Amino acid sequence: MTNGNRKIRAARISLATALCLATLKVLAALATGSLAVLSSAIDSLLDILMSGANYFAIRQAELPPDSKHPFGHGKFETVATIFQALVISLSGLWVLYESSQRLIHGTSLARLEEGMAVLLISSVVSWKIARYLKATAKATESSALKADALHFSMDIYTNVALVVGLALVLWLKTPWLDPVLSMLVGCYILFEAFRLVRHGMGDILDEQLPASIRDEIGEIIALHQAHLVGYHRLRTRRAGSQKIIDFHLTVCQHFSVAEAHKIADHLEQRIREKIGGSDVTIHIDPCSRLDCDAGHSCSKGPHPFKKGPQTEA
Repeated sequence: MTNGNRKIRAARISLATALCLATLKVLAALATGSLAVLSSAIDSLLDILMSGANYFAIRQAELPPDSKHPFGHGKFETVATIFQALVISLSGLWVLYESSQRLIHGTSLARLEEGMAVLLISSVVSWKIARYLKATAKATESSALKADALHFSMDIYTNVALVVGLALVLWLKTPWLDPVLSMLVGCYILFEAFRLVRHGMGDILDEQLPASIRDEIGEIIALHQAHLVGYHRLRTRRAGSQKIIDFHLTVCQHFSVAEAHKIADHLEQRIREKIGGSDVTIHIDPCSRLDCDAGHSCSKGPHPFKKGPQTEA
């Protein structure tokens, strides 16, 4: 199964899970009258919207490049991540507002045991789907699935916290704890939304890839230094699950166009093999050494292989 098919399949499973959990929680919220359960139900209803957006975005992201999108459609995933963050923020603000109103005006609760059971079932299901989505996101480098996995993980923590809180309400006869717990959940939702926005904006603003990946690129190039003089102006960015990489490669000035092209093609292929989902472009520069011996590679002369600064023009 290709990475694209794996991502689409995971998005479908996420959407179906969100639909089932939301239905279960809404029924429990109506039965108990608990705002804590209702806030969790609202969160799951939003999961449906976000999982649906993810499914659409991932399908679009897997489309091949076209005349209007020569770099592909990978940033559909990034847009889906930002969309999720905005929706999560709105849900968090609603939970905070409704909690404050109930804290002021009071609330009545019933059948809390059933609500607690529903939240525990939801926690188990969320744990399983979060593990699956996280593994798929890691294998396919999908930012949209990573955001989805994060949100299901968030459900685990909030549901467990709410179960503990509802148990205290039941045992201590303190109904005001219900809106207080909901306010804490609302704050946590806003915090997670901020993290998602930060992650998505990094892709939109073309933030460079992690240092570990840039170092790996340098190591791959260094393995071919017998045929090279050095490299500089390494630039990296991400478009969804795609990694865009380009740099300047300095070769002996006496190499033919065909020889230099062959070296660049080989290096591009090696980087693609080692770094999955990468799109590599190499610009060839001739060595400027005046004492170059046309019979040998420049790298075999007195000057060692050079790794130029990543921002060098």
